Amino acid sequence: MADELLRASGLESGYGGVQVLWGADIAVAAGETVVLLGANGAGKTTLLRVLMGLMPAWRGTITLDGAAVTHETTDQRVRRGVAYMSELGVFPDMTIADNLRIGSRFAPRAARAAAIDALYARFPDLAGKRRSLAGSLSGGQRKMLGIAKALAGRPRLLVMDEPSAGLSPLYVAEVLAVLGRFRAEGLALLIAEQNVAFLDLADRVCTLERGRTVFTGTTAELHANDALERAYFGLT
Repeated sequence: MADELLRASGLESGYGGVQVLWGADIAVAAGETVVLLGANGAGKTTLLRVLMGLMPAWRGTITLDGAAVTHETTDQRVRRGVAYMSELGVFPDMTIADNLRIGSRFAPRAARAAAIDALYARFPDLAGKRRSLAGSLSGGQRKMLGIAKALAGRPRLLVMDEPSAGLSPLYVAEVLAVLGRFRAEGLALLIAEQNVAFLDLADRVCTLERGRTVFTGTTAELHANDALERAYFGLT
């Protein structure tokens, strides 16, 4: 893959003695959007946590820019330009301003203030509430703060765990619009989702079933695969 940013091969992992991933594979090129699709319990969150170093890989390899990072810490991976947005995404007991400051901690010191100011310009609803606690925001506003917090460190790749979770269709559309704008500016995205609306952003789709990668290809190729369409396109 040209300009490959992230690649994971043969990943196995789990919780305690319970194995969840059984040889999962995924790759993301620079500037590419990959949607990781699968049902609840398929292993999507576990895969993202292993990619970010939040869980150990029992077997398999992970590379960033071709360098092996399988045993690096989460901080080391973030310093390489990868940001992670969990389903919660924010620290609810901290202010909006403090959330963004934490998100920017791995950006060059001289660039942090400018990065945060640029995000306030992109998310004006947050700018007007910067001293408010994140927990006081609506679900949709928290999601926007989560995106802004992850982007405050100026990553090249944003890894997201179910950004549509808990949102109304109106806010899902807003999240898609926001991500579409950053995607157009060259940000690479790896998005784990059940909501197939996110396929509108995808350059490629990867489907996960019981901890195994069962399909990787374009959205058009996914639509052409009847078995996968039956298995995944009923999920919203």
